[in-house]
Amino acid sequence: MIDYSRIPASEITPEAVYRRRRELIGLGLASPLLAVSGCTEAKAPIAANSGRSGPDGFTASDTLTRFEDITAYNNFYEFGTDKSDPARNAHSLRTKPWTVVIGGEAEITGSVPLEALLKPHTVQDRIYRLRCVEGWSMVIPWQGIPLADLIKRFKPTSKAKYVAFTSLADRSQMPGMAYNSIPWPYREGLRMDEAMNPLTLLATGLYGKPMPNQNGAPVRLVVPWKYGFKSIKSIVRIDFTEQMPKTSWNMLQPEEYGFYSNVNPAVDHPRWSQASERRIAGSDNKLFANRIATLPFNGYAAQVASLYRGMDLRKWF
Repeated sequence: MIDYSRIPASEITPEAVYRRRRELIGLGLASPLLAVSGCTEAKAPIAANSGRSGPDGFTASDTLTRFEDITAYNNFYEFGTDKSDPARNAHSLRTKPWTVVIGGEAEITGSVPLEALLKPHTVQDRIYRLRCVEGWSMVIPWQGIPLADLIKRFKPTSKAKYVAFTSLADRSQMPGMAYNSIPWPYREGLRMDEAMNPLTLLATGLYGKPMPNQNGAPVRLVVPWKYGFKSIKSIVRIDFTEQMPKTSWNMLQPEEYGFYSNVNPAVDHPRWSQASERRIAGSDNKLFANRIATLPFNGYAAQVASLYRGMDLRKWF
């Protein structure tokens, strides 16, 4: 059993949410912090996948994070702001039927059932690092389709400069929404060239299984060179826009969370350093491995640095 009580809440939760939860606790509205008892499809620890990195960046050579840690320690505020809340509460999420609305500046728009949205495309296996802005990271074997393949299918017009994403917001299924910790629904966005980059993945599973509810079922974004909150979960809408879309964390705390949110160890968060990270490497008595240096663009500079040539990445953080 991972001892979550040893991790200070102020270290792993953004301050605005942490303070809001303190208020809710005082009102008797928030549930107590409980340790996760287990995950139904947990796998044994995986050995290091050494020597598998390639120039395309689709495979990381790092040791994989265990299935039970990926699914038991994560952020999905619609199900609660404690790291253990999603695994405990996300069983209420109904993922079938699921429809994604395509809108905005594109020749083809409308509501598309998820099966029809995914069916023409080939699911790929990717091993990506995922770095959280709070200072922890994982290495996850994902399954999904390149977002670029989906975008091409809907034929964005020349006005489409950005891609905006919206998560499901259903209070009957998502108990965390009762706390109004962030503006609902959750929103994210990418510049069009970021969305078209071969690394950007529309993920439908991990560890060879359908995406667990607590990790963003049935379909989520994975953008491995950006902080984890950019990888929006449980997507119900994709819009092609001419203007930069509003995004949830940027609306809530713009001085701390920029639109781009590229992993940049040289730019600190206002309340903590981003120069190093704690890799999730759980065991019976230790959740985090020793600190390691954070790499520019989370180690994917060769694939994405050219997207930002000439930009001041301290200003456009």
